[in-house]
Amino acid sequence: MPSVDHSFVPLPPSGRTFVTERRVSIADCRPDGRMELDAVARFLQDAGNDDTDDAGMAELGLAWIARRAQIEVLQSAVARELLTLTTWCSGTGSRWAERRTTIRGEHGAHVEAAAVWVHIDAETGRPTPWGESFAASYLEATEGRTVDSKLRHPKRLPEDGDRNEMPWRFRRTDLDGFGHVNNTAYLAVIEEAFGEHAPEAMYVEVEWRKPSDAGEDLTVTEMFTDDGAQMWIRAGEEIRATILARPL
Repeated sequence: MPSVDHSFVPLPPSGRTFVTERRVSIADCRPDGRMELDAVARFLQDAGNDDTDDAGMAELGLAWIARRAQIEVLQSAVARELLTLTTWCSGTGSRWAERRTTIRGEHGAHVEAAAVWVHIDAETGRPTPWGESFAASYLEATEGRTVDSKLRHPKRLPEDGDRNEMPWRFRRTDLDGFGHVNNTAYLAVIEEAFGEHAPEAMYVEVEWRKPSDAGEDLTVTEMFTDDGAQMWIRAGEEIRATILARPL
């Protein structure tokens, strides 16, 4: 599965950045005390929401859907560790934007992440330009950098290669306030696939293609190689999301 370029852009010299803190709870961790990937994704999403709230974007009724995300866990956070999250807009397209986030912890946790979010009309669900208010708050930090929203992972399962399959259902508790399976819930698939063998440091890509429903019968197809794992979350032949995960 081809990888997206994951060279993360550095903190900009000017423009809007937002800093917040979160403490890792016991419920965010694996049995070995390290923070789970889906919990990392929730923290990243929360930081983004806090930023847009602070910038007054929530009052404008802007709606965004996740297109793809890249997460590089250089050192896992641990239970009760206080994390500092710094986030900013690192690039834009005509109807989407990339959010960069750096996580640093008091005990050495270090995560770099980037996610492309598509701006949609809340009534029609169609992509729509993000408008002047967004530009006024966020464009300076991008330094004119443009990003695309194309999906890079193959749409179809490969015909060759050893694979494992496991049934999967998202739970009702995976639904968010909009009644959708939250995008962070998809990273629980990685935790289940690696189990107790999840590496300490890991690079992950997720691409979301179609929404899923709680209780829906899904299949996770996994292919493990020496370089890591590829995963397809699907309903029959329809691919809902794809994942690339490899140790660092």
